[in-house]
Amino acid sequence: MSVKNGISAIAKDVVGDVQKDAEAIILAAENEAKAALKAAKEQADLNYRATITQAKAKAEAEKRKIASVTEVEMRNRLLQTKEDLVDVAFEKALVKLKNYVETEEYHEYLLKTIQTAAERIGQKDLVVQVNSKDKEWLTPDVLKRLSKKLHCELRLSDKTENYLGGCIIQTEDGKVICDVTLDNRLAELKPVLRVELSKTLFGED
Repeated sequence: MSVKNGISAIAKDVVGDVQKDAEAIILAAENEAKAALKAAKEQADLNYRATITQAKAKAEAEKRKIASVTEVEMRNRLLQTKEDLVDVAFEKALVKLKNYVETEEYHEYLLKTIQTAAERIGQKDLVVQVNSKDKEWLTPDVLKRLSKKLHCELRLSDKTENYLGGCIIQTEDGKVICDVTLDNRLAELKPVLRVELSKTLFGED
């Protein structure tokens, strides 16, 4: 074999080896790239599922929060509606009482109220306080007749208060007081109205 032919053979062998190495390197790089792509895709899928799960959980939490807020708002609205209805009923009762105190029947009621309160206190000397309008009607003579009936001494107070009707009776020393004004009874009526309206309109006990 000539020198020229020998060099050519060696060159072919070298080129062949280099080509094989290059192909191996390229194949390894391709495999590595495919593996990296697969891993990246799997991680992306995991991240996606995690994101979806978190989003769903957040959405459910928001739904529960909104439902809770809505429930509270509805409950508050219902309570406010009840209070509004109680106020309406209260105002109607107030109008009726204002008309009632203008009747002769109210005078009989006032005397019975004084009698009941005096008997409840059970003292011999009592002071009766009424508003200025009732004071014009409830004269000392009227109280004197009532005192005789009750076997006690009823004295009309010099003081007057601006309440709707009824009276306040107390002992001379002021230690025992019985407030049977219509205003006080109307205030006591409000919680009763609230309960009755709840039963009638909302079916509640």
